[in-house]
Amino acid sequence: MQLELFVNYVYGIKMKIYNVLDLALKHNGEYVLGSADLHTHACYFIYGVLNPGEKGRPIKPGKGHEEIIFLVQGEVLLRRDTQTFSLKQGQAFYLKGEETYLMDNSGKGDAVYVVSGGHSEGHLH
Repeated sequence: MQLELFVNYVYGIKMKIYNVLDLALKHNGEYVLGSADLHTHACYFIYGVLNPGEKGRPIKPGKGHEEIIFLVQGEVLLRRDTQTFSLKQGQAFYLKGEETYLMDNSGKGDAVYVVSGGHSEGHLH
């Protein structure tokens, strides 16, 4: 399994390409492409896969962070306290700080999502 690949462009620019699907599958269905790989704390990207019937995947930006969560494939339920929301392929939602939802795969196939996150204004590690 090839987890990352270097590509050289004609102009000598080196770009690192990550196979986030393989990385997610190797790390229990979710992989954070962030400071360990990118050597920056400014932003991060998460790729996740929920198997059919899988429940309880926590979605939580954490103190000083904001995230946009986009459902690439499938259908999920988002649960928080007494609230339940349905998210379908092509839809997204936004979370900030300690807001937490649990994600359940409510479809018959895999649910694939991506998260784009970064620091809230004025937050530093």
